[in-house]
Amino acid sequence: MTVALVPDQRVQELNLTFRGKNASTDVLSFPADEPGVLGDVVIARGVARRQARGAGHDLPTEIRVLALHGLLHLLGYDHDHEHDGGRMARLEARLRRKGGLREGLIERAGPRQRSTTGQAGRRPRVRR
Repeated sequence: MTVALVPDQRVQELNLTFRGKNASTDVLSFPADEPGVLGDVVIARGVARRQARGAGHDLPTEIRVLALHGLLHLLGYDHDHEHDGGRMARLEARLRRKGGLREGLIERAGPRQRSTTGQAGRRPRVRR
């Protein structure tokens, strides 16, 4: 898995290209098609910085929160689909507690913002 920290504008461009959403977001996941490679997680630096400040922790902690969320998408979890039944949220909560993270991205987003996440197509299949 590769984690890339990029400018917010680049994440917005990727979000528009692969998800049809002309808006900035914090993290996108691009699963790989090749065996043995999970894929790429792209994190918007500025969004992560602002979210860290809002959550009351430092930027490295926020990057860990976002990387965990992106990793779960690479593993096939998708909280935006009805068939998920809260599985991704429960797993994210369990893993973040083990990793010493106070709250996860799904919890923090709340029900309103959860619908802004999703996927689009194959490699790169984008999830947030």
